[in-house]
Amino acid sequence: MTGEITISVWVFFLLVAVAVVAVLDRVLIPSSRWFLRRRINRVIEEIGTRLDIEIRPFQLTKRQVLVDRLVYDPIVIESVRNYAREQDMPLEVVQEKVAAYAREIVPSFNAYFYFRIGYWIAKRVARMLYRVRVGLLQDEQYRSIDPASTVVFVMNHRSNMDYVLVAFLAAERTTLSYAVGEWAKIWPLHMLFRFMGAFFVRRNSGNPLYRRILERYIHMATQEGVCQAVFLEGGLSRDGRLQQPKLGLMDYMLRRFDPQQDRDIVFIPVGINYDRTIEDRSLLRSLDPDSRRRSLWFVFRTTLGFTLRNLTLMVLSRWRRYGYACVNFGLPLSVKAYCADTGTDFSKLERKDRFPEIQTLCQRLMDAVAQVIPVLPVSLVSAVFLDAPATALDPLQIEQRASLLIDELRKTTAPILDTPHSTRMAAIADAIDLMRLRGLVTPSDGRFMAATKELPLLRYYANAIVHWLPDRKW
Repeated sequence: MTGEITISVWVFFLLVAVAVVAVLDRVLIPSSRWFLRRRINRVIEEIGTRLDIEIRPFQLTKRQVLVDRLVYDPIVIESVRNYAREQDMPLEVVQEKVAAYAREIVPSFNAYFYFRIGYWIAKRVARMLYRVRVGLLQDEQYRSIDPASTVVFVMNHRSNMDYVLVAFLAAERTTLSYAVGEWAKIWPLHMLFRFMGAFFVRRNSGNPLYRRILERYIHMATQEGVCQAVFLEGGLSRDGRLQQPKLGLMDYMLRRFDPQQDRDIVFIPVGINYDRTIEDRSLLRSLDPDSRRRSLWFVFRTTLGFTLRNLTLMVLSRWRRYGYACVNFGLPLSVKAYCADTGTDFSKLERKDRFPEIQTLCQRLMDAVAQVIPVLPVSLVSAVFLDAPATALDPLQIEQRASLLIDELRKTTAPILDTPHSTRMAAIADAIDLMRLRGLVTPSDGRFMAATKELPLLRYYANAIVHWLPDRKW
C-alpha cells in the first residue's frame, strides 16, 4: 500500500485536468450559479417594488427554453415544412437553419446586469455627454394603464444614443426590449445587448423563413406582456426630418391581435432631440450618392481620433458637454380602445386589407411622436440662421429672433424646453458657442454668420422642428 507508481507526465496532466473539470462541474460552478442566482433574485425583488411595469416571467425564462419554444412553435413548424418542400431541402437542414435564426434573435435578459450595470453605464454616459432633460411626462395617464397590458414605446430615431438615453430614463419605471440591427453583433457589444433584453433583427432580410421566426418571437413577447421600444422610422433619420413609418414590426405585433381575448397593447409616443447628434455628418454623407464608401480603417482611425481628442480636452479641463438631450413622453394609445372606436379587428383582415389599417395606425402614432419632439436651442438657433443665411447677426439679434421664433412655436403648442427666461437666453448663447466651435457659424467683429459649407448641417438640426414651421423652405 506504500509502494510507488510511475506514470507518464502526459497522463499526470490529464488526470489533473480531469480533476479540475470535476471540481468546477460539481463544486465551483453550481455554487457560483447559486450565488449569482440569489443576487439576481434579490435585485428582482427589490426592483419589482418600484417598477410601474413589472418584469414579465417571459423575460426571466431560460434562453434555451425560449429558443426551443420558438423553434417548435406550430406556425414555425408549418413554415419549415413548406420551405423544405418549396426549396427541395431535407427537413432536418431547414430545422437547423431555424434553430440558428432563433438563437440569433432571442435575447438573454439579465435583471442584475440591466439594473446594476447597464443602468449605471447608461446614466453615466448620457449625463457625461449631455444635459439630460425629461420634458412632457403624463403621470396620471400612465397610472391609469392596465398593469397587465403590453406597453410599447414608439419613438423617432435621431441617434444610436437613443438606446442609451431612453433605457436610462425609463429604467425607473420598466425594462425595455429593443430591436437592434446587425451593427450590434460586434463583440463584445452583442453580449451586452442580449443581457439588456435586446433582440437582433436583420433589417433587409428577404428570407421568408427568417421573417416568420422574427414575427413569431415578437408575437410571443407581445402576448407575454414584455415592454418594448420601437423606432417607427425603422432606422436613423438621415436629414433630420421625421421619416415615413415602417410597418413590419407593428404588423408582427398586431396581425394576430384579438381585441376580445388578448391582453391590451398600449403605445406610448416618445419624442427625442439633441443639441448635437454624434453621427450627424456621417448621416448627411450617406445621402450623397456620389460619396465613396469609407473603409473600416478610416472609420477606426476617425473614431479613435475623435475619442483621443475628447479625452485630451477632458484632461486639460477644456471639454464641454454637447448641449441638451431631451426626451418627451406623450399620451398613451390603447389598441383595444382604438379597435373599438374604428371597428377594426386586425386578426380578421387579410394582408391586402390589414396593411392599410396598420398604415393608418402607424401614421397616427407618428403624428403623436411629432407632437412631443422637443424644441432645443441648437435646432432653434439653426432655424434663425437659415431664415437669414447671408446676414451677419450679433448675439442680441440672434436672441431676439430666437425669442420671436419661440413665440411663433408656442402658438402651435410645440414642446419647447421649459426654462426661465434668463436661463433660456443663456442656453441660446451656449448654443451659439457650441455651433461656433463646430464651425457651423463663423464669427466676425462680434457678429455671426451661417457657414456656407455647413448649411446642410444647419438644415439637419432645424429639420428636427420643421414640422412645427410648415411655411419654411430651407
